[in-house]
Amino acid sequence: MLFGTHQRAGEITYIALPDQEYGYEFTIVTYTYTPSPADRPELEISWGDGSSSIVPRTLKIDYPNNISRNVYAGKTHVFPGQGIYTISVEDPNRNYGVLNIPNSVNVPFFIQTQLVINPFLGSNNSVELLSPPIDNGCVNNIYLHNPGAYDQDGDSISYQLVSCRGVFGLPIPGYVLPNKVDTTVQSTFEIDPLSGTIIWDKPILQGEYNIAFLVEEWRYGVRIGYVTRDMQITIVACDNQPPEINNLSDTCIMAGTTLSIDVSATDPDNDQLVIRAVGGPLVLDDSPASFPIAVGTGTVTSTFTWPTICNQVQLQPYQMVFIARDTFTNPQLTDIKTINIKVIGPPPQNLSASAVGNSIHLSWGKLDCEKVIGYEIYRRNGYFGFNPGPCEPGVPEYTGYIPIAVNVGKLDTTFIDNNNGSGLIHGVDYCYMVVANFPDGAQSYASEEVCAALKKDVPIITNTSVQKTDIQDGYTFVAWAKPTEMDTLLFPSPYKYIINRSLDNDPGGFIVIDSTMSLNDTTYFDYGLNTTNHSYIYKIDLYCNQAEIPYWVGSTHIAQTMFLNVTPSDESLILSWLVNVPWNNNFYTIFRLNDESNIFDSIGYSGEPSYKDSNLVNYHQYTYYIESVGKYSAQGLVDPIINFSQIASGIPEDNVPPCPPALTVKTNCDRIENVLSWDNAHGCPADVAMYYISFSPRADQELVVIDSVPEVNEKIYVHKNLNSIVGCYGVFAIDSVGNIGELSNVVCVNIDSCSLYSLPNVFTPNGDEYNEIFIPFDYTSVDKIQMKIFNRWGRLVFETEDPDINWDGKNKNNNSDCSAGAYFYVCDVYEIHLTGITKRTLTGSITIIR
Repeated sequence: MLFGTHQRAGEITYIALPDQEYGYEFTIVTYTYTPSPADRPELEISWGDGSSSIVPRTLKIDYPNNISRNVYAGKTHVFPGQGIYTISVEDPNRNYGVLNIPNSVNVPFFIQTQLVINPFLGSNNSVELLSPPIDNGCVNNIYLHNPGAYDQDGDSISYQLVSCRGVFGLPIPGYVLPNKVDTTVQSTFEIDPLSGTIIWDKPILQGEYNIAFLVEEWRYGVRIGYVTRDMQITIVACDNQPPEINNLSDTCIMAGTTLSIDVSATDPDNDQLVIRAVGGPLVLDDSPASFPIAVGTGTVTSTFTWPTICNQVQLQPYQMVFIARDTFTNPQLTDIKTINIKVIGPPPQNLSASAVGNSIHLSWGKLDCEKVIGYEIYRRNGYFGFNPGPCEPGVPEYTGYIPIAVNVGKLDTTFIDNNNGSGLIHGVDYCYMVVANFPDGAQSYASEEVCAALKKDVPIITNTSVQKTDIQDGYTFVAWAKPTEMDTLLFPSPYKYIINRSLDNDPGGFIVIDSTMSLNDTTYFDYGLNTTNHSYIYKIDLYCNQAEIPYWVGSTHIAQTMFLNVTPSDESLILSWLVNVPWNNNFYTIFRLNDESNIFDSIGYSGEPSYKDSNLVNYHQYTYYIESVGKYSAQGLVDPIINFSQIASGIPEDNVPPCPPALTVKTNCDRIENVLSWDNAHGCPADVAMYYISFSPRADQELVVIDSVPEVNEKIYVHKNLNSIVGCYGVFAIDSVGNIGELSNVVCVNIDSCSLYSLPNVFTPNGDEYNEIFIPFDYTSVDKIQMKIFNRWGRLVFETEDPDINWDGKNKNNNSDCSAGAYFYVCDVYEIHLTGITKRTLTGSITIIR
């Protein structure tokens, strides 16, 4: 049998046929024992759709050490439609003597590959495994191997170890990982799920081992297929030491430039070395990378060179595996270094921005790259100075840029930003970057930043500030900047500003409240307002007043006075204020009235329109106002812009309920009790006055209060005197002023928290006052039973619905003692569960001993 066996390793791969929907071409690669007479000039492949085919061998190459590589290529198959298909090959025998497969000579060799046909995910080609699945290692040396997986579609790849499979594709009984063959010595065997590198630390026993692993493909977070590789590792004894490759790091390269990496290896035994590489960049059709095989003694160096092109841009990095092997020893020992190389598209060039009316026109140069599907436009207020790192495509969030157009066509190199039709804001310096998008979600480097501002050909509002807070005599200050780039030929003097105002509860209801007659008259005080209860919205219109009928030049954007709201909380006040202005406020200063000096003091700052004033005295009044400090990003305008809110007051009060406790429940089965304990989260209010215990006997019923715990430091409650442990519990707290907290987490106890109802099989009603009555073992949560006891002839001798049973061994028909011997019972137990009463039937025998 030893010479009739052959299969060592293999896998199945496929490519999609471009001109045939649901059509694929498959390749089977196996490695076999060369002298074996059980040669396979053809193999049967099962397609996973209920059909199979015979695939002839197209290539056989014999290698040293009795290893043959067999290729069965070119077989095509058209699947019936969408679906998930598992394609497999089974061959009768593996080779003899695989240590981690019991009786391997009689175990079939089975490999499988999964194909997902889903039009929403697009067509798919399987991974290619560029490293052969036959490898050697040395006792007491770390074993390394990388399959060199390459995905021509640029899909994400992951790896996981699986069991080797045998007959009918089932996991082989008794199969273990190689490190589990000899469990007397600790060793580990694992595969890196991202790089695919297999690490065995360290082999102990000489011999042959087989392992299997999945190489999975992922697209948009969905698995779209996998290839299973079954490979063989031979471990032999040696006193050799492995070579070592210099440290290598993941890197990124801009498409259109050349990447060059020197890779060196040294051997501690000064053996002759060979260094080579496998990886996707080496097998590309267009502009592939190169890495000449280099041979040297003691030290060897070769250079990886890749003249990248734009069509190689993809979201996932390319993997390169560099392999150094000493060549004059047996076995040859190896070091492996894996790096990821991300090819990033070049940035769009010559981006320009110019203001036209209330919009900004952008233009840029088209990228010379067929894979580009479009461009994405990003904008922010003010210049950032973004300088992307080498592995930083796109525009990161930390820059403050946001996308304003995500689907600009690949042929378009212009864009008009008019703020989705509502117009941009005068006084703002708008800055832009553009990136190119690729089909798989990859993005190019960002273009240079360019900025532009609208012409200052209309007034720009700068102040809407509350000067006095009063219910009827309040007033505000309104200011604006005059236009400095207005076309005076088109709009000759004289000029007139119209001042418009609306209330916060009617923001569209503008009314004209006044006007000024000079272009330089750009301030206004608005009196007689209820600034205590309202904020006010302002807009300034500019008119050319030369003609009999003035005609409109332009308007400011609206700006609203800040309105401060003060919300009471326990020993604190929550301040929030409305902000609706066209400039950017950089920060806010919070002022509070000092009761002793009657002067407002600054108590804090905030970058957001909210602030919490803590450590206050409940039921004492506090008074505040807010100062905002901001500016426009464009040059030539007032800086800083300072405005004030109205004055508002609040009184802190204890309106904060206790936090929901964190509840746990433990069951005491001996006492039939449930013990509740709980804790409060750190930082929760400490003025708890009472805890209330809520309970429901069923999971689908509402909890009701059954008791309270006045001792708030105890945080424990025993629910006792129970017939059943089953039920759901919750706890909530109430504080000293009556605030009711939320219910804790609900904890349910079911019947299986204690031993279920069960019966002994013997008792001795013989008058010795010991074990005289037949009763069940300790139980809980039983509503009733229906028990019948029969003698060996099937006659009923006892029945009861009492869960305690209490049978004294007498015949119910004549009250005489039942004779010693075996009796049989049927007992329907009606148990209390969280879902209600459930019947469970017990059957068995009882032996009476007298």
